[in-house]
Amino acid sequence: MDAALPLAPAAVELVSLTKRYAQGAPAVDNINLRIASGSYCCLLGPSGCGKSTTLRMIAGHETVSSGDILLENRNITSLPAAARGTAMMFQSFALFPHLSALDNVAFSLKMKGVAKASRHKQAQDLLERVAMGHLAQRKPGELSGGQQQRVALARALITQPRVLLLDEPLSALDPFLRIQMRAELRRWQKELGLTFIHVTHSQEEAMALADTMVVMNQGLIEQVGSPHEIYNAPATEFIARFMGGHNVISTGSGKIAVRNDHMLIAPAEPSAPATGIAGMGAAGRSDGPPLARPAPSGGSDVHAVTSVGAIVTDVEYQGTYVLLGLDASTATGPTGVSVMLPEAKFAQRPYAMGESVHLSWHAAHALRA
Repeated sequence: MDAALPLAPAAVELVSLTKRYAQGAPAVDNINLRIASGSYCCLLGPSGCGKSTTLRMIAGHETVSSGDILLENRNITSLPAAARGTAMMFQSFALFPHLSALDNVAFSLKMKGVAKASRHKQAQDLLERVAMGHLAQRKPGELSGGQQQRVALARALITQPRVLLLDEPLSALDPFLRIQMRAELRRWQKELGLTFIHVTHSQEEAMALADTMVVMNQGLIEQVGSPHEIYNAPATEFIARFMGGHNVISTGSGKIAVRNDHMLIAPAEPSAPATGIAGMGAAGRSDGPPLARPAPSGGSDVHAVTSVGAIVTDVEYQGTYVLLGLDASTATGPTGVSVMLPEAKFAQRPYAMGESVHLSWHAAHALRA
């Protein structure tokens, strides 16, 4: 980056942030991160990668072993949670079961000594904002999961935070409601203009919500970028595998990552050439251009095909596409591979479990892993 160009304002900056427990490797290992003001940032990774620990350190619910946390250039590393300018939405929503929605939202103002009439007015205004004003007198047990989440959001917002921290807030919801609520979270973030930092283990959720995705693994940050950048240009083999959109295949010259919706598959007919071109169906994106056929001789053509033999191990109908699981023969032995076939393509030529096939890809669609 050109040193003369000013950096975009950061709502949160992590500087050499580390969390160590008594034994084992650090839970968070010397990470550096800038989260732009007014953005939606998702911390993504498998269980135990350090994403929730990072969020709790930002919130002040976990002590920092070393490093610093800055909020709008103010060092908040040692401040108590209530003095940081952040608010947390917990996975379980953590609502008081004996209090009404109104009193749950107003609770933090009560602890600050705000008069009842004033705190109830502020709480009611926020409940109206999240479409829960008409249910203000109901207790959490009388509300659905989505309604409880709205109450939890209003309770977090009443403290007027500059940064809202969300710890897997959608994981307890059913799939239909999860999709509905993530759309609402995105809308609220835009309307409020706040910085949201959202921890999730769901790749789909992160891609749907985030301006910036931070992929973590074993306490380290593997890659930071937009969902498009991370999905289409994974920086490491771990990300290529974890994001679910790529297959990592060993060849004679090393490892490559190939998008599973850009791979080609053909029956392993005795008459088929080694490249598996004959009778090949394209597993291409249904909204993209058709894949060009490779030059027969391969050579330096950008559409040259590399091919491996494979066995179909799984067939999953997913509605608009069929997901095939395959066991491919690669330079390092059998490798699990997935291929997305548009439903219409699969219907033209179905594949069965146990069937032998040729699995191929265009050189233009391969990344070095």
